[in-house]
Amino acid sequence: MPAEELLLAPNGRVPNSALPVRVYRAALKDRSPERIGAHLAAREWTNSWQNGIYPYHHYHSTAHEVLVIARGHVTVTLGGEGGPHLALAAGDVLLLPAGTGHRRDSGSDDLLVVGAYAGGRAWDTCRPEQTDPDAARERTARVPLWTHEPAG
Repeated sequence: MPAEELLLAPNGRVPNSALPVRVYRAALKDRSPERIGAHLAAREWTNSWQNGIYPYHHYHSTAHEVLVIARGHVTVTLGGEGGPHLALAAGDVLLLPAGTGHRRDSGSDDLLVVGAYAGGRAWDTCRPEQTDPDAARERTARVPLWTHEPAG
């Protein structure tokens, strides 16, 4: 199944990326969080975690991130304040290139997200109001591309 792609322009202090955000609908549906993590690791998306999505705008300038909705549903804003809203449900996979702003707007009580990073890169958490956008853009430009799509 092909991914949906969204291009996000720089938005104030959120750098976003020249690479599109990719959404793979229901790509990992009906899998346990452990199976999702194993699937991602086999595709070189590692340094994984299980939790939710921060309820404030942020981005990662040192790594590409993948978020898999393992359970529940969530609505996120992408790209910073005023960006597009995206509804995601269990099994959906969201690939966020380095620098892409994201925020949880609402979610179900049972929301569980499995996250990981391309090549297991160390990630940072940048908040637009606290991060120098020029320095962040320089860091994102140095992040190597992923070698495998996270879904498939």
